[in-house]
Amino acid sequence: MERTLDFDNLTAVMRRLALEAGDAIMKIYNSDDFDVRAKSDTSPVTAADEAADALISAGLRAAFPDVTLVTEEQAASHAERAARFLIVDPLDGTKEFVQRRGDFTVNIAFVEDGVPLRGVVYAPAKGRMFYTDATGQSVEESGDLAKDRAGPVRLLSVTDPDNGALMVVASKSHRDQATDDYIGKYAVRDMTSAGSSLKFCLVAAGEADLYPRLGRTMEWDTAAGDAVLRGAGGKVVRFDDHAPLTYGKPGYENPFFIAYAPGVELHPG
Repeated sequence: MERTLDFDNLTAVMRRLALEAGDAIMKIYNSDDFDVRAKSDTSPVTAADEAADALISAGLRAAFPDVTLVTEEQAASHAERAARFLIVDPLDGTKEFVQRRGDFTVNIAFVEDGVPLRGVVYAPAKGRMFYTDATGQSVEESGDLAKDRAGPVRLLSVTDPDNGALMVVASKSHRDQATDDYIGKYAVRDMTSAGSSLKFCLVAAGEADLYPRLGRTMEWDTAAGDAVLRGAGGKVVRFDDHAPLTYGKPGYENPFFIAYAPGVELHPG
């Protein structure tokens, strides 16, 4: 029988591990040079990905030994299937990291029955920390981001969008014509580009209204940002039929999706 999870402890542990991983990542980011290798799927990986993964995995396994852990950098974990699980992308936006653009994040999420209930997204180069608190409400923390205690937070809430003047955020490294064509169906006031899961957080913080993704992503890329957006009143749906995006899918692979503030009048794909 599964034990009830202590969400106060879960939030504190995920937050602390994200900050510790951020320190490990920034030590390498600020070094004179670092090696970049290609994984089997040709995506880049660095020592920062691996150091953050090892730190987060050890911390989560120690704190929550009964909860399945899925992490991008450990292929063996991808075969595990469970009704509830922790899912980690230790460094989302490796291309941004390699090019020293700063738009990379640490992502840790908890999923139950297909829904990302809790998540933390930390952008160490930007000093921005987003997470769901113990109640599931999303916040952005400011201050010194001490590991042993949370600082001041502001509650996050999506905008009440004007469909005649939408703010759209799109991928910085994965932009294509199909995405531009879809965005062209909307009346857009302005557009911004961002890397990694920060795009979800910009919608959650009311800094954007709509984020469409017409490209391959994995669940570890999206679960934490999805949790933060949902905790701010936002939604993430499949691109094809606008059904809610779910987690724990075979291979942990996502379809195309749309993240948005609920007041946006979605167009079909």
